[in-house]
Amino acid sequence: MEIKSEIVKELRERTGAGIMDCKKALQECSCDMEKAIKYLREKGLAKAAKRAGKEAKEGIIEAYIHQNKKIGVLLELNCETDFVARTDEFLNLAHDIALQIAASNPIYISKEHVSEEVLNSEKEILKNQARQEGKPENMLDKIVEGKIKKFYEEVCLLEQPFVKDPSIKISDLINQMIAKVGENIVVRRFSRFSLGESV
Repeated sequence: MEIKSEIVKELRERTGAGIMDCKKALQECSCDMEKAIKYLREKGLAKAAKRAGKEAKEGIIEAYIHQNKKIGVLLELNCETDFVARTDEFLNLAHDIALQIAASNPIYISKEHVSEEVLNSEKEILKNQARQEGKPENMLDKIVEGKIKKFYEEVCLLEQPFVKDPSIKISDLINQMIAKVGENIVVRRFSRFSLGESV
């Protein structure tokens, strides 16, 4: 099958994968761009999982101040080597994540950071809301399960749809970079400041 270089180039730009990987993905997926992206993401996630155990102690502190000077973010993004920390790709990733935090105001880094207490309280609230809406008792757990997914998307940075491309989550964005640079990348911590909010 003849694969046009423009399609390979577009896939490469959208995923950050290598040329040969892009060609293989397009061949496997009969030149269907969306399927090829999914194929590469699945492969990329496999690479990312291999890196997950590696210690990430290098990196940068990224500071982002919104244009109106009323929202600011400090983010610590870690990787394995200082070499990767100084690349434009890593700096851009840090900027994009800081921008995400400014725009979407997450409370936690990931689902694992949400305490059992907070989660149980949220489930109870959602269950009571569903009851008040007249939902049948035997459906409540299923309804709550769906709404908890939405809750995670609102409060957990890694679960949030990326503001620049809502078709991917922040975790996907990081995993794409892990696959590209071959190093583990970790959001260590962040703080978001909004002018006039109570401390």
